[in-house]
This record gives sequence, C-alpha cells and structure tokens, in this order.
Amino acid sequence: MFVILTAIAMLFYPGGTTADPDAPRYLFHQNFFSDLGLTVAKSGESNTISAVLFTAALSLAGGVLALFFTAFAQFFGGSFWSSPASRLGAVAGVISGICFVGIAATPANLHGWAHGVFVDWAFRMFLLAALLYTGAILTDRRYPKRMAIVFAAFAILLAAYVVLITVGPSTETESGLTIQATGQKIIVYAAIVAIFIQAWAALRFSRSIQAFGR
Repeated sequence: MFVILTAIAMLFYPGGTTADPDAPRYLFHQNFFSDLGLTVAKSGESNTISAVLFTAALSLAGGVLALFFTAFAQFFGGSFWSSPASRLGAVAGVISGICFVGIAATPANLHGWAHGVFVDWAFRMFLLAALLYTGAILTDRRYPKRMAIVFAAFAILLAAYVVLITVGPSTETESGLTIQATGQKIIVYAAIVAIFIQAWAALRFSRSIQAFGR
C-alpha cells in the first residue's frame, strides 16, 4: 500500500525540487518522499492531494511496522539471549514505527525541525531493531538461521544510509540532492522487501509450529 499510494502521490505532485523549483513534476532521483507530504510543493503550488496520500501511506507503514516488530518478538524464547534481544528489538521497532508516523504528521515546510528529528530517529531505531533481531535469530535454537542474513544485509544498508543523512553531501547542490534522494529511495524499498521476507518467513514458521504441535 505504501508503494501504491506514494506512486499515485508522485503523479499528482505539482513539481519543484530543492535545487530546481521550476521542475515540472516529481523527479524520482531529486525529490524526497517527504516532498510528497508538503502542504505546498517546492514549485509554490498547492500539494493537497499528494500530501493526503503520503500522510496516509506513511502513517499506515509506520503503524504496521510497529505491529510487526511487536508480533515478531513472540517467536524468540529458545535461548538466554534471544528473548531479551527480541524484546529490545521490538521496543526499538515500535519507536521507529511511531517516528515514521511522526514524519507523516509534520510536513517539512510547516514543522521542519520536528520532521528532521523524526526522520533521524526513525532510521536509527530501525537500524537498532534490525541489529537486535539479527542477534535474536542467530542465538535462538529454533528459528531459521538463514533469516538473520536478511536482517544483517538490511542493517548494513541502513547503517550506510544513517551515515549518508548524517554526514553526507548537502542537498543544496544538485549532485548532493541526487545522492541523498536516491539513497532514500533505495533504503525505503529495501526496508519493504526485508520486512516482507521476514513476515513471510515468520508466517511459515508459525504454521510449522502449529502443524507439529511445537
């Protein structure tokens, strides 16, 4: 739903980027997802339709992310380390989900400081959750160890993105804007794929437990 709603929002975005306010449409490699949530587009035109779609999309994604991490913790209790790691991971994941909802609720053109804080902590807490669940999977004697690879790979990408938004090139230049906006697209779509794989694997694991009565 996030992909579908934001794709539609991109079509309705009036135009404009940080580097080029006269851009006639949403530019995939130079506009951020957050641009879709602006009440007024970078071009100066009203952005109501895109803003509504983006707010719905990100609020839904943040809420579901929090629910996923909460539910995921139930599968880990097979070792001394996996249980606390999964519980801490659930807390970090819930905070991340709440922060994503916060991003949706604070358009950057109206609440720039709060929007930036929510962005920073959404991804930092997401990284912490991915690392903790990687450890939980590796130390649990029941859960399939291969699923740790998915979280570990995603954590590496996410760590690189946290570094990018912290000390990466400025968005005031066209090249810096392209790097930052493209990096955001990569990490967001990677997150969707990673969580989808984990949810699918957890569903299969749950069914196997029910089938064998374990």
